[in-house]
Amino acid sequence: MATGWAKDGAVQEQIDASIEDALKSVRDRLPAGKGLEFCEACGAEIPDARRKAMPGVRRCLACQSEADKKIEVHSLYNRRGSKDSQLR
Repeated sequence: MATGWAKDGAVQEQIDASIEDALKSVRDRLPAGKGLEFCEACGAEIPDARRKAMPGVRRCLACQSEADKKIEVHSLYNRRGSKDSQLR
């Protein structure tokens, strides 16, 4: 049987860790580098307004929407939390 208490501020640390993980995941998916004039997936022209709004964009809106549907949604549970907090 597990016993013990979480230290002061442990809940806030878990919340902060969850937010940091979510932000890292989002930032990792942002386009970087030189953008393309034509979609790398279908070859359609990427509108100038989209290229200005999203520097580094590599797909047209339709192909990006399809790619976004395939992204795994992360759980809302903090998997980095202490064992003590997970047993409560």
